[in-house]
Amino acid sequence: MTLFSYLLTFLGVLFWIFRAIATLLYQLDFSFFATPLNTNVEIAVLFATLPCIILVVKRNIVGAACYFGIYASYFGTALYNAILEVGVSGLNVTNSANMLCVFLGVVIPMLTFLDILFNKNRTLGKRKKKEEWFYGNEAYDREFDERSDRNQYKF
Repeated sequence: MTLFSYLLTFLGVLFWIFRAIATLLYQLDFSFFATPLNTNVEIAVLFATLPCIILVVKRNIVGAACYFGIYASYFGTALYNAILEVGVSGLNVTNSANMLCVFLGVVIPMLTFLDILFNKNRTLGKRKKKEEWFYGNEAYDREFDERSDRNQYKF
């Protein structure tokens, strides 16, 4: 994994923690600048995200696709509605905070999915470590064989 992949995964986990705290504070009737769109669906999304994040850490394309699909379906319509609301009523602090949270909810999973999709090193780690010493030395074995072919002495 590259540094970008690590940072993107870490940002996804931080966003998940942020959404969990926002949902918890909303349930406990505390005032917080970010409120859940639909509390029951938000809780289901939070629980469905856990296995997806584990699969994203393992660099599994199916986990990244599920992660992006869940977040795009939940936050995508809210982003569209927030953009329309800003066009009608103007931009204020509450709209901008909710729009920023919804925007991050769409962008982070999309970048994670694209990172795993276009990562060339995703499928290179399939070799077994115990067999690496034997199969990984092919270039040295060829060089050693070429040297020994040249040094044949006749007795």
